[in-house]
Order: sequence, then C-alpha cells, then structure tokens
Amino acid sequence: MNRPMQGPQGGPGRGGPGGRGGGMMGARMNGEKPKQLKRTLARLFKYIGTNRSLLFGVLFATLCVTVADLMGPALQGAAINTIVYNEITGKITVDFDTLWKLLVSMGVIYLFSSAFGYLQSFISTKLSQSTVFMLRRDLFKKISRLPIKYTDTHSHGDIMSRMTNDVENVSNTISQSVASLMSSLLTLIGAFTMMLRYSWQLTLIAIVTIPLTIFVSSYLAKFMRKYYKRQQQLLGELNGKTEEMVTGYKTVMAYGREKAAIEDFAKTSEEYKRVGIKARTLGGLMGPVMNVIGNLQYLLLATAGGLFALKGMLRIGDIQSVLQYSKKFTRPVNEIANQYAQILTALAGAERIFDMLDTEDEIDAGTVRMPEEKVIGNVRFENVHFSYVPEKPVLKGLDLSVKPGQKIAIVGATGSGKTTIVNLLTRFYETDSGVITLDGVDIRDIPKDDLRGCIGMVLQDTVLFADTIESNIRMGKSEATHEELCAAAAVAHADDFIERLPEGYQAVLSEGGSNLSQGQRQLLSIARAVLNDPKILILDEATSSVDTRTEKHIQDALNSLMEGRTAIIIAHRLSTIIDSDVIVVISEGRVAESGTHDELLAAGGEYAKLYRNQYAGIET
Repeated sequence: MNRPMQGPQGGPGRGGPGGRGGGMMGARMNGEKPKQLKRTLARLFKYIGTNRSLLFGVLFATLCVTVADLMGPALQGAAINTIVYNEITGKITVDFDTLWKLLVSMGVIYLFSSAFGYLQSFISTKLSQSTVFMLRRDLFKKISRLPIKYTDTHSHGDIMSRMTNDVENVSNTISQSVASLMSSLLTLIGAFTMMLRYSWQLTLIAIVTIPLTIFVSSYLAKFMRKYYKRQQQLLGELNGKTEEMVTGYKTVMAYGREKAAIEDFAKTSEEYKRVGIKARTLGGLMGPVMNVIGNLQYLLLATAGGLFALKGMLRIGDIQSVLQYSKKFTRPVNEIANQYAQILTALAGAERIFDMLDTEDEIDAGTVRMPEEKVIGNVRFENVHFSYVPEKPVLKGLDLSVKPGQKIAIVGATGSGKTTIVNLLTRFYETDSGVITLDGVDIRDIPKDDLRGCIGMVLQDTVLFADTIESNIRMGKSEATHEELCAAAAVAHADDFIERLPEGYQAVLSEGGSNLSQGQRQLLSIARAVLNDPKILILDEATSSVDTRTEKHIQDALNSLMEGRTAIIIAHRLSTIIDSDVIVVISEGRVAESGTHDELLAAGGEYAKLYRNQYAGIET
C-alpha cells in the first residue's frame, strides 16, 4: 500500500494556531508537582516488573547482601564479648579460639557480601536498561501514532527531551535506586528484629526519632517535588529553543535576531538555573538533616546503653551490636533521603513520559476498505465547519465538489483555509461538523492507510531525511525497482542534478536535505510523488521554490501526471493554475466563487481582484 509522501507541513502554521512551538508550552510550564504520584509509581513499577527474572535476581542478590550485612554487627558484638574483665582478679581474659572463629566468619561474610554486591549492581544495570528499552520503544511508537494536532501544539524540543533526558533520568534511578530501596526495606525489618532480640527498651528509644524523620522528610519533599518537576519542564523548553535556533539559524542571522534569540534563551536558562539551585539546595539539605536526626538517635542509645551496662542488663558487645543495628535501622531512611532528589527527578520525567503515552492516538475507526485500485477520485465537502482553536473558525460551512479526473485549483488570501482543506481531506485533522466523502463514502469510515494510500502530496515545505537520495524518493513506493525510481526522477527533472553528484542516487543527504538547494529538494519531493502514482494528487505551491525555466519543465511533467487523476492544486501564483478545469476562490471559510479562469475574470469578483493585484502593470 502506497503512503502519503510527507507529513502535514503547514496545518496550523498557515491558517491555524502558532506552528511548531505552539501556544501550549506556556500553559504546560506552570505545573508545580506530579499530579498523580502514586499512579506514576505504579506504572513505572509495572514496566520494571515486566522483567520478572531480572527483578527476582536483584531481589535475591539484595537479600543475600542484606543478610550478610545484618550478620556483621552480631558477630562483632560476639567477638567483643570474648574479651572478659574479671572483677575479682582484675585481669582481662580472651577466648581466642572463639575469637578467631568469629573473625574468620566475619571475613567470609564480608567477601560473600562483596560478591553478591557486584552481582546486584550488574543485574540492576541490566534491569534498568531493559526497562528503559521498553519505555523508549513504547514512546517512539506513541510518537508515530500521535495526532498531528499534538506535534503542531507542542515544542519539538520538549518532545525530544521526553525521549532523551526524561528517559535517561528514569534509567539512572532504576539502576541506582531499585536495589537500594529493596535493601533499605529488608535492612529496616532485619535491623529492627535484631535490636528487639538484644533489648526491647533500646529498640523503643531507637524508634522515638522516626516520627521526627517522617515529618522533616515529608515537609522538605513537598517543596522538592515542585522544583524538580519545574526543572524538567524548563529543560524541555530549553531543548525546544535550541532546536528552533539550529533549524532556523539562517533566518535568525538574516534578520539580525541573534541578540534577541540569545536574550530569550538566557531568560529561560536563568529561570532553569534559579529553579535548579533551589532544587539542588533542598535536595542537598535532606541528607544532612537526616544525619543530624540519626546522630541524635545514636546519642540517646549510647547514653541508655551505658546505663544498662552499668546495671548489668547488657554486655559491652551487645551494646556495640545494638548501636550498629541502630545505624542500620536509620540508614535506609538516610539513603532514601539522599536519593530523594534523584527519585523525584525520575518521577517527574516518568510522569511527562506517561503524559505523552496517555495522549489519545490519531483517530482511525474506519472499517470500509477502499483499495487504491478501486478508488475513482470523486471528492465532496458538504457543509464542513472546522477550527484549530475553539471559537475561531477557519471553515464555515464549506461546500466543494471535485469530480474524478478533474483538475481543480484553490486560491484565496493567506489564512482563508486553503491548506486546511487538504489537512481535512487527508484526516490530519477531523472536521468539527459536516461530511467529506470519497467516492460517496464518508472518509471517517475509511481506514487511514487506505485513504492516505491513494493520495499523493507535494507540499511547499519539503521534508527530506538523512538518508540516500534513492531512499528518500522510494518513500513514495518502497517496492519500486531502480528503473522505476530513475524514471520518476526523470519526469520530475531531478535526474540531471542527481547524476552530477559523485555518488548519484546513493548520495547521502544531510538532515533536512540541507546540502541541496531548495529547488533541488522540491524536485526530489516531486519525484517521490511521481513514483507513488496516486489516484488523487495534492499540490501545495509545488513549484514555488524553483526557477522559471525549471518550473515550466515541472509544470509540463505535472500536467502529464495529473491526466486521469483527481488533482487539487493550492496556489498563490495564479499563472500556474490558469489552465485548471475549475478554480475555486475561498474567502472567510467558504467558497466565494468558482469557474474557469476566463469565467472568473469576466465575473469581476474576488478572483479578478486577486489576478489584477498580482499582475498589476503587466500585460496579460
């Protein structure tokens, strides 16, 4: 099935709301904290849980490391208890046999812990990369199914930032924090159990500081979430401004807008710096505050433990063990506090990723199959209303009929809705009301693959990819032979400059085809359409970027191509559409008049005014 040659260049940009950056960015930049933190966590863990074998591997390695870690203080306490002071004789005795066994046991356990610690790190990294692979895969699939309205109203840099920066933050957090969180939970339970085993009184003292820890961490977290969310949004905006600067570099230079562009970027960058400082300051504050609370707990335990030892309630080694376990008991909270900034960054990024994944796909509920070979090309617009922005209609009850094989030109002032007609016919946008039919079938009932497969488009804004010339032309028909491809290039008069290139059809284009002239890029776009051999051909200022001589050749080629096909031509240069079967003038979202060139000139209406204005002072 052949596909349309290019995406919608010019939808809202011409006749709709503001183009690439869109007007939505400002509205989207005011979010302060994750809207659904629990839901974001649940969805993220669902992705992580997809790799069950790796997740269980991390859990097993973490369990081994945690158990070994928890055995250490008990062995240390037992080793200290082998040293006994005899109050009667005043001598110190040491049970060296037991001491050596305990020391050897500690050495084995620490080696065991190190080995499984490495295994834990390795599996965590693998789990992270596998999870991020699925996130990137789903996100890229989503981008390919997004409605055109989404890409027209969201900064391209912001979309790229979700695919790169946000996904990378999630990756780093999974590799560093998942195992740490598991270890923290196991350590918390294990340390609490071991402390109870030694002294329930000291355990109660240890948990006195927990409410204080929860209160402080919750209070700081409330502010941190706001700034880390904002930081990720500003990063997306910075990427958007950078992308616009790179793609529009020549325009910026030509109009001397370098200073304004720098100031605009600096303003956003300054806010990013300000928010970043606050986020990092709050993130860095969490760890020291938790350490102060932990040291307070340690002081209380040491004091109480000393009193218990004087009363003979505990041995010195047992007090040492309790103190070590108290550190392990508070360590998980401190670790989470120290990683909280990174976790918040990842969650903010994950929420932005899921926001995009939750965007509704391009609507395609068509069930009436229409193979290209069965398409005749009868197109009708019946009382069509449409607006890009609510309450600002572009089309206001448009009625238009294009007969099979007819060559129809659509003209009108800028913003009158000419390109919008094309966007609606290809279902890049959906009508607000009214019906568009193809061969009597509502296009909403036709699967988009079938609908777009019978439409070929040559747009004013040429889209080429960083690939070979052959691959770019072959987008019109992937299964075409090399001979067919060369024939299409010849019809479009692109073969001359292609064959002059050292690599010919295998020459690799730079991004956007910037190593070719605008005219050459347009010729390749036309060759793509010729190869597609569509039943319906749409030309939107197709020859606007070529010289007069080349335009004549292309016009002749397009005239041959349009024979027997339904052709819709959008033009500002009226000389290119004089021989059209019907010329339709669009004004204020409706058909103002229609007819042949001579009929419309004789009528003295809108077309005659356009023609006179364009050719004032020129003999016709």
